[in-house]
Amino acid sequence: MMLNTPSKKIYIDPPSPAYYEDKLFDTSNEVLNRDDTLVPFLELQIKKKEQGIDVHTADFLLNQNYAEGGDYYSLGVLDNYKALVHRDDIHLKAFVIFEPPVVDPTLYKALPDLTAAFDQVYVHNIIGDGYSLDGVDTTKLRQLYWPQPRHEVIGKYWERTDRQNRIVVINGNHIPRRVPNELYSKRIEAMASLSKLGVVDLYGRGWNKWWSRASMWLPYWKHRKALMSIYKGACESKYEVLSQYKFSLCFENMAMSGYVTEKIFDCLYSGTVPLYLGAQDINDLIPDDVYIDCRKFSSWQAMYRAIEKIPLHEIEKMREKGKLFIQSNEGEKYYNSLIKIFCE
Repeated sequence: MMLNTPSKKIYIDPPSPAYYEDKLFDTSNEVLNRDDTLVPFLELQIKKKEQGIDVHTADFLLNQNYAEGGDYYSLGVLDNYKALVHRDDIHLKAFVIFEPPVVDPTLYKALPDLTAAFDQVYVHNIIGDGYSLDGVDTTKLRQLYWPQPRHEVIGKYWERTDRQNRIVVINGNHIPRRVPNELYSKRIEAMASLSKLGVVDLYGRGWNKWWSRASMWLPYWKHRKALMSIYKGACESKYEVLSQYKFSLCFENMAMSGYVTEKIFDCLYSGTVPLYLGAQDINDLIPDDVYIDCRKFSSWQAMYRAIEKIPLHEIEKMREKGKLFIQSNEGEKYYNSLIKIFCE
């Protein structure tokens, strides 16, 4: 039986034990907080502290018998919540699914159980696009807006003027699961095509490791020579690299309604024009005058021929519109999305 009284403790089960011991809120950790990904969690912890509510990672609840009960939130961890279902002092508040089916289909297969156990389950869309609604209590589903760390552009990057008239790609090398609408192979296809024009640079981990499991699939081997010709190595700061280019190939991992990640926001923060492919309803989520929709072109080379003709004043207009969106109420729903989840 769940408690109905307000809790004075919140426990968040992070996606990896690396964030245990409250490291989920440690923005001084340069590895875990790369590109400010932990800022929304620290701001949440501070806001709740002001309300008299302590927020900790769930290891304090799971590993200590004397831990106080409270509200439990899981960020995509299936292993732990079932041990808490029968505790009267624990309220299973929300399960948040960040990964799409192409990365972790088990999360979507578990939706019937998750919607039975938790008050809310946050997903990228609530219409079953990309996953099945069979057995799911759809009244528990909520739309997820990917939490963003800031409500302003990053001045020193956004204002940079010495940009290359080229396209940058920042992605790690991964092998996708076989699900409809995966975009890993489409990303490789685009890079290989653009490499023939000599206009694209690739940053990210793992692309040169031909012996790794991530490389053991046909699109990688088919285009490996082209990929190595554009590969520039790992990327320490996405914002710094993005600020060196006018355009960025900005592909989500999967084409699925509502699935809009940090990728397009990284571009807008840095003042780089996104060449976007991903959410099928992107026009309803992000203003269509701040990015270029790759679906409009018959080929990748046709896309490049179109963008190289865009006058500089039009590019500046897109950058300004992107800046205004980040600062707007529509942009704020991404900036404040984590706090909203923990206030429902």
